[in-house]
Amino acid sequence: MIEANAEEAIGGQSTKDFFYKLTVSYKEARETHYWVQLVRENGLIDHDFAKDLLSDVEEIFRIIGSIQRSMRHS
Repeated sequence: MIEANAEEAIGGQSTKDFFYKLTVSYKEARETHYWVQLVRENGLIDHDFAKDLLSDVEEIFRIIGSIQRSMRHS
């Protein structure tokens, strides 16, 4: 639940809590990426649809990573 964890991060009690919960969101995105690849490789979803999903998840990686890098450097 990437979005649920990101939403929980927004309500974090501190900067450290926000960062931690955002990290959980990143891990959830990694897991989602894995599962989409797995179902695509087993022919359970349309290849083009899987490609779109993977692209979206990779964008989430970039967004979360950018936020985390910004926080580390501030």
